Amino acid sequence: MRKIALLLILISTAIQAQTSFVIDTTYTPKSVYNKEKKTYPFISIVQPRQYSNIKEKKEILYSEISGRKLRLDAYFCSNNTQNPAIVILHGGGWKSGNKSQMEIFAQEVASKGFSCFTIEYRLSQEAKYPTAIFDVKKAIRYIKTNAAQFNVNPSKIAILGCSSGGQMAALIGTTNNNSHFEEKEKNNKTSSAVQAIIDIDGILAFKHPESKEGEVASLWLGDNYEEKPEIWKEASALTHTDKHTPPTLFINSSKERFHAGRDDMIAILNKYKIYNEVKTIENSPHSFWFLNPWFDETVTYTTQFLNKVFK
Repeated sequence: MRKIALLLILISTAIQAQTSFVIDTTYTPKSVYNKEKKTYPFISIVQPRQYSNIKEKKEILYSEISGRKLRLDAYFCSNNTQNPAIVILHGGGWKSGNKSQMEIFAQEVASKGFSCFTIEYRLSQEAKYPTAIFDVKKAIRYIKTNAAQFNVNPSKIAILGCSSGGQMAALIGTTNNNSHFEEKEKNNKTSSAVQAIIDIDGILAFKHPESKEGEVASLWLGDNYEEKPEIWKEASALTHTDKHTPPTLFINSSKERFHAGRDDMIAILNKYKIYNEVKTIENSPHSFWFLNPWFDETVTYTTQFLNKVFK
């Protein structure tokens, strides 16, 4: 009986460790549709499609910290060749959203000859910056270490994110080989460096004339700008952009607040002759990637850019 009681306690403790934080479900494709349909009555939510040339592996454990398990989903072209990989980060203001929201996007891109991974990372209700950055860099190392399982060329890795995920993607890509942004794993010396950045409507600077970040950013960064200006600056990809930054694609709505710092970053990239592109989807709302008629356009810009820099 004691053994059974102890087992029940251990199971209960493990469950609590997994759910001892608030799960925010306010940001979803459906919530985006409901918000935007009055302004854009012609829109529809992108629906799942059928793909005969991709394989899927879901709920892959890539890290476990004090009982907290972090997982990723893999969608990869079944062509038995080493393909470029895309690590995909969902949006949601650093506090909402989940990896499954990028499934249709990952499937579509994978069908065009890529290996795509949607990543679970810890949100601001559970852990503050830079924890999520550490999580994603661990996921990148996991993917490289297990590249053969997913038809991945480990020397061709792109990081892609939407909204807050775009901000994270840009920060991760501009901090390649920066030890300050690495949480080292024992017995894993694999680099988390990426070779391309795709930022879909994510800010490049938290404090900027175009930026309107406030309470939501403060929740992730641990405090407001007045209290922690150095953290707001450190968490901005613009701060780290230099001659080592990889080729970068910006896909934007026409709403200025969601590309705060972009033009300043482009000026640095141009200074060092680093390839970059800007694709603006006119008359579109933020979170356009969930919706028709903009989904296919977003996929096309993504794959054209990657084919140019990788193939």
